[in-house]
Amino acid sequence: MAAKQLSQEELNERVAILKRFRSLLEQQRNKFQEYLRVLESQEGKIESEDGESIAAHAQLENQIVENLASLQKVIVPMQGMYQAIMPGVPVADNATVERLQLDLANLQKQVLAQNERNRSLLQTQMGKIKNQLGAMNLMNPYRGRSSVYAEKVAVGSMIEFNA
Repeated sequence: MAAKQLSQEELNERVAILKRFRSLLEQQRNKFQEYLRVLESQEGKIESEDGESIAAHAQLENQIVENLASLQKVIVPMQGMYQAIMPGVPVADNATVERLQLDLANLQKQVLAQNERNRSLLQTQMGKIKNQLGAMNLMNPYRGRSSVYAEKVAVGSMIEFNA
């Protein structure tokens, strides 16, 4: 009877590990979905050249990435525990976890693709801004002077000597 109680405890422990692992994967999936929404809205802000919103989105993006990184630190050991107990876990629970992992992989691909689009848009916008700044510098009547208030002094180029 003691052996049966021990196996029931092991089963309960395995189920608890599985539930925690599934919960962590769901949290990660939700964070990736949130990250993807932020990236998609950031794309619109880049196109509309809204600098303040782009900066706010970048800050929010950094927070989400930090959350994902800390969540990943917990998921990696939990996944090792899950792999170790997987043969004793009911099939339906395994299917749920596998589906979550596939969803995560797809979300990661979408996030990377959106991130690349945003990076490309930002580079294009930065190029336009650099061209505008260059054009403004060429049109500046005070360029080349150390001060806008300085006047150019006529300097003679010929000297006449009378002996």
